[in-house]
Amino acid sequence: MSSISSTIVVSKQVVGVVNHPQHSDKRSNGQQCQLKDNLKRRPLLFSSNKRTLVKIRPLRAIVTTTETISPLIRNSAMANYVPLFVMLPLGVVTRENKFPDETKFEKQLNELKQAGVDGVMVDVWWGIIEAKAPKQYDWSSYIKLFHLVRKCGLRIQAIMSFHQCGGNIGDGVYIPVPQWVLSVGEKDADVFYTNKSGNRNPEYLSLGVDNLPLFQGRTAIEMYRDYMISFKENMSDFLEDETIIDVEVGLGPAGELRYPSYPETQGWVFPGIGEFQCYDKYLKQDFKEAAANAGHPEWDLPDDAGTYNDTPEKTGFFKPNGTYKTEKGIFFLKWYSNKLIEHGDQILDEANKIFQGYKIRIAAKVSGIHWWYNDDSHACELTSGYYNMKDRDGYRPIARMISRHYGTLNFTCMEMRNFEQSAEAKCAPQQLVQQVLSGGWTEKIDVAGENALPRYDRAGYNQILLNVRPNGVNKNGPPKPKMAGVTYLRLTDELFEPQNFKIFKLFVKKMHADQEYCREMTDLPPLERSKPKIPIEKLLEATETIKTFPWESETDMSVGGILADYLDNLFNKLFSILN
Repeated sequence: MSSISSTIVVSKQVVGVVNHPQHSDKRSNGQQCQLKDNLKRRPLLFSSNKRTLVKIRPLRAIVTTTETISPLIRNSAMANYVPLFVMLPLGVVTRENKFPDETKFEKQLNELKQAGVDGVMVDVWWGIIEAKAPKQYDWSSYIKLFHLVRKCGLRIQAIMSFHQCGGNIGDGVYIPVPQWVLSVGEKDADVFYTNKSGNRNPEYLSLGVDNLPLFQGRTAIEMYRDYMISFKENMSDFLEDETIIDVEVGLGPAGELRYPSYPETQGWVFPGIGEFQCYDKYLKQDFKEAAANAGHPEWDLPDDAGTYNDTPEKTGFFKPNGTYKTEKGIFFLKWYSNKLIEHGDQILDEANKIFQGYKIRIAAKVSGIHWWYNDDSHACELTSGYYNMKDRDGYRPIARMISRHYGTLNFTCMEMRNFEQSAEAKCAPQQLVQQVLSGGWTEKIDVAGENALPRYDRAGYNQILLNVRPNGVNKNGPPKPKMAGVTYLRLTDELFEPQNFKIFKLFVKKMHADQEYCREMTDLPPLERSKPKIPIEKLLEATETIKTFPWESETDMSVGGILADYLDNLFNKLFSILN
């Protein structure tokens, strides 16, 4: 029997080399990592000055984090490989906790697998699992779903979806938070985010109740913690066999770390500036205490920030030299954004405690609010809780907070180009993406991404590919920089239309830098316990602006352009004539 050399990694340190019998990786589609023969035969030589006793088990030929990746891969074209996941339909498990259409779904999953897709992302809805009563969890349909995903040879990114489905852009399904939680809100409406007019938003609990025992003796944080503990206990098989490799922790509306500042359910339409969402009694009280402690008990929450569909110049707060530039406005914006960071930090700390030791990532999603980015006020970013200005980075402190949990920052609008968006709304998705990704890389965390809206066209794919490897492919090792992964939104019947799926398969290949599918590229080391809490003062040091990383104007892994589209259309016309 032949053998290969495998590295043994303990706490991110290589401690030796050992020969194992040739590992046989049986996959549903028979695909294996295709490394060059000369690389396969090269021995791995390491030394360590630490004597560490470890339980030796056969390891695959590579370990894929920046710190532990094998030189076998680090010095080859395979290091350019970026995993691609596909987001499943919002209602793949129904509100009634059923998993219908298993046969159709299995067929689609197998097609994704044959295309080389690395895995799928799925919302695991709080409003389905804990619907009946507190601490009564029913995971049965998700267990069926996960078994099917594993059978098809795909890996899973699981979202802890503590928000309502319905009311955000692209939502076609309605799944509220548990009814017993809504019942608390019927007696105390201030548990929900509230705008200045007093409109309540039940899609996510206000962060003002994070640490208040208003839910039959539990705080909001404790409810999220207990849910994740139950998930771990019921999904242990999938965690232990590394089918689940990513847990994205829902931190707000649409699962994103933000305030629900632009809800369509309350009449918002693009490109409105949105509204601040801190007028529930709990956040009001918190602000008044903070203002008093700062020596300004007379300060109140903003009353001049306009309404959902205003433009910046129509408001006293966001107009040129408006309130946002005054001492009072600056104090409010710091308080508002810091509360959001603290909220995310607490929940990610609980998630890290729960999933520590499993070979997974924990992730937090940040919204791509690209409208009014080129306005001095950055109005909609501010109402959403991102205190981002030309002279103040609102995203790098979030990345720094995530770094203490060994987390991944997941960002949206990866497919968007400036000229596709509204000039009147001063949109700049390209600069926004470059800023956020550069901030994440500067803070030395993994950065992943999604497209914000469904796209099936080459231009959208090419923009994602450019952002994935901004400086292109390095044939002799990893590109600098490189994203950790992309999740494509989303699995639909339209995706599988022949022309769309043809382009999508090419997109998957280019995500993998023209390398063969390789499951090992999504292997991870055990999640370490969070580092000590970072004082807010240290987090806010990251508000200092930095120069973004360099970006090429086009990807070197294109799926084709105008000519390819023309030839496709010509071929399709000829085919239709002949048939």
